Amino acid sequence: MRWKATVSAMLGTAALVFATAAATAAPPPFASTYTYSNNMHPLGFSARANTNSPFTANSDLAFWGKTAYQGNYDGFRIIDVTEPDNPVQLADYRDCAGNQGDVIIWNNILVRSWNSPAPAGATCDGESVPQGFEGLHVFDVSNPADPDLVASVETECGSHTATGVPDPDNNRLLVYNSASSGACPGLDIVSVPLANPGGASLIHPYTEVGSGRSCHDTGVILGDTLKAACAGGNGFSVFSMDPADGGSLELPKFQYSVQVPGVTIGHSAAFTWDGKYIIFGHEPGGGGQARCQATSSTVDKTLFFYDAETGAQVGTFVNPRPQTATENCTWHNYNVVPTTRGYVLVAAQYQGGISVVDFSDPANAKEIAFADPAALSETQLILGGDWSDYYYNGRIYESDITRGLLIWRPSIRALAAAKMLPHLNPQTQEFNIG
Repeated sequence: MRWKATVSAMLGTAALVFATAAATAAPPPFASTYTYSNNMHPLGFSARANTNSPFTANSDLAFWGKTAYQGNYDGFRIIDVTEPDNPVQLADYRDCAGNQGDVIIWNNILVRSWNSPAPAGATCDGESVPQGFEGLHVFDVSNPADPDLVASVETECGSHTATGVPDPDNNRLLVYNSASSGACPGLDIVSVPLANPGGASLIHPYTEVGSGRSCHDTGVILGDTLKAACAGGNGFSVFSMDPADGGSLELPKFQYSVQVPGVTIGHSAAFTWDGKYIIFGHEPGGGGQARCQATSSTVDKTLFFYDAETGAQVGTFVNPRPQTATENCTWHNYNVVPTTRGYVLVAAQYQGGISVVDFSDPANAKEIAFADPAALSETQLILGGDWSDYYYNGRIYESDITRGLLIWRPSIRALAAAKMLPHLNPQTQEFNIG
C-alpha cells in the first residue's frame, strides 16, 4: 500500500484521528494498486472485467435506495450496495449491446443509451433490433434477476448520454437525450409514462430543442433554478425550464452558449446545488489519450467554473497530479456533493482516478482528497480507468472501465453536512440547497 499524507494539514484533529483509526482495518486487495490520500478509505469491490479487443467498458452509474446500476457497453449490472464493503451483484445483464450504456433509474424503470447504428442481426433482450437503430431502451427491472425490455425509442443520431427529469405533475419521467453529434445539435425529449413505460415515445426532437451545439452529459437542476446545461464542441449551452423564460420541463428554452478558449470536445456540465455556478469539463483527445502529463498543455488539464446566470468565468482548477504517458487521462464524469458546507466536487479522470475538489471559492479551488490507480501498463497505453466517480450517501462510487465497481469511504470535514438522498441520477439535481 502506498500512502500520501499531502492532505493531512487540511483535516481537523477529529477528522484526522478518524481517518487514522479507519486506516488500521485491512483494506480490500484492490487498494494495493492505488496511491490515495489518508482521508480516503477503500471499502468494497464488485468485479466486472472488460477487454479492449473487442472494446467493452463499464460506464455510468445511477442509484435507487441501496441498489447501484452500472451501465456497460453490452448491457448493465444491478448491484446491492447495502453493505458497501461487500457489494453483491444481483444481475449482469449482457443482452443489449450498442455501446455507451448510459443509465437512468426511476423506481423500477431503467433507461439505457444505445449509441451506434445497430448492425444486421442485433438483438436486445432477445428481441430483434432494426438495422440502423439508435436511441433508448426502456426496461422494467422490478425483478433484478430478469430485466424486461418494455420499449425502444429511436432518435435520429442515437443516444450518447441521457438525463432523467422527473415530471410528477404528469406522472412521467422525461429523458433529455444527448446525441453528442454535430449533425443533431441540441436535445431530444423523450417521455416515459410511469403507469405505462411501454408507451415511451419521442415527444420533441432536437430540432425543437436546439442550441446549435452538440450536447453531451447534460446537467439538470430543478427546484427554483430550473436550468439545464449541455456540454459539447467548444463549450456549453444553457437552457431554462422556467415558464418565466418561456421554457418548461417538456420543452426547455435555449438561453445562451459559452465558447471556452482551447476546448474542442466539451464533455460534462453540472450545477452547484444552489444553482449559482456551472462546472464545465472537457475531454481532449476523446478520453483515449494521455493528456494529464506534466508536459500536457494547461487547458487540457483544466476544469472551469462559470456563473450560471451570466455565463462569466469565475475560476478554474488544474489537475495537480501529473499522469504518465501510458495513462489515458482527462476530466470525465462527476457530481457535486449535496451539502451546505461550501462546494465540493467528486470527479473521475480515467487513469487519473478520483479527485475530490473543494471549490467553495471558485477562484481558488483545491484538491482535498484523491485515489490514483497505478498505470495499467508501464510500456503501452491501455484504455482504462474511471469512467464515472460519484458521491452518494457517504460513499464514493467508482466505475472503472476494465475492472468493475469500487467503493470508498471519505472522511472529509467538508462532507460532514452532506444530505442523504433516497436515490441519485448523478446528472439530475431534483431540488435546490441553499
